[in-house]
Amino acid sequence: MTGQELHQILLDKWGYSYDVQFRRVQGKIFLQVMWKYLEQASFPLSEAEYQEHLDSIANYLHALGGSIQVQKFIAQTRDRPRLGKAVSIPLDLGERSSEWIL
Repeated sequence: MTGQELHQILLDKWGYSYDVQFRRVQGKIFLQVMWKYLEQASFPLSEAEYQEHLDSIANYLHALGGSIQVQKFIAQTRDRPRLGKAVSIPLDLGERSSEWIL
């Protein structure tokens, strides 16, 4: 998955270019779809910076083998990002998760 494909998945599901971040919580890794989005006037990144950020996230997902998990989760979830509540996508990275837990 590329950053552009991730962007399109977000747009297709929720209609906005939401921010995404990796988070580690209690030894588990999550990709969180945040409530902030590119179309907001207060969004801190330019369109080019946002695309660069998505490219970076997509590269990590691909390297860790989590791309398919993210695509399936987004397609199946009924949750949507809203103020103060991100959509948390659990990533099962197998043995690779230890690289993130250190």
